[in-house]
Amino acid sequence: MTDPIADMLTRIRNIQMVKKSEVVLPYSKLKLNILKLMKDNGWIENVVKQEPVAKSKFKKSDKDYIYNRFATLVVTLKCNELGISKISSLKRISKPGRRVYVNKEEIPTVLNGKGMSVISTSQGLLTDKQARQKKIGGELICEIY
Repeated sequence: MTDPIADMLTRIRNIQMVKKSEVVLPYSKLKLNILKLMKDNGWIENVVKQEPVAKSKFKKSDKDYIYNRFATLVVTLKCNELGISKISSLKRISKPGRRVYVNKEEIPTVLNGKGMSVISTSQGLLTDKQARQKKIGGELICEIY
């Protein structure tokens, strides 16, 4: 897989289309940090890291347990009573073939401040508002609204 971030965003988009509220993703630190930013800003309900389990500890009688050889992330989307997610759009901006960098003056506002963009900076992953407050730029990862 050449772009795991785009894969994560696509899986979330796909799970929204079928009106489900939970998705399981392969684990990476970058994905976890992006999802934590989304949780802190109210776009998703919860994100949990599941550790891998040795096959010898797996019980076939336990139907609710999912056997994983690798660590995974379980993401619970924030939905209303009709099952419609709060997220209406997830857009990957910086791609492996075309990296997009912004300086502190060029940080875009998403949907007049109602959306959020994720920026990878020298101080870690930040939202557009946090990057403007700290006056630092970086790589524009994605937009959420």
